Amino acid sequence: MRIDKDLVAASATPLVLGILSEGDLYGYAILKRVAELSGGRMEWTDGMLYPLLHRLERLGYVSSSWGTSEAGRKRKHYCLTGSGRELMRERQEQWSVVADALRQVWQTAQRPPALADGLAS
Repeated sequence: MRIDKDLVAASATPLVLGILSEGDLYGYAILKRVAELSGGRMEWTDGMLYPLLHRLERLGYVSSSWGTSEAGRKRKHYCLTGSGRELMRERQEQWSVVADALRQVWQTAQRPPALADGLAS
């Protein structure tokens, strides 16, 4: 299944904020976590993730620092800031409202037409 890029774009910030709330990570680990959380159905690219991380950093929602991996490679680690945690909570509330509305409309759409028409009367 291909996920529409508008939906990917809308969910990218809350996903990254939520992933970073679990702990500091470097970019490739974030990409792997997105794939893991989606059961492999969402495959982000570097070209999508890094501009988002840079924007979130510029806005003060994440901070970054350079570190060295166990293999000796330099990696930039990203960390959620206090304002990033606040933004995550706001987005969580917003997505809950959207998810509830979608659930309700899809439940109505799955009913036989006679039942759905009866609700509109």
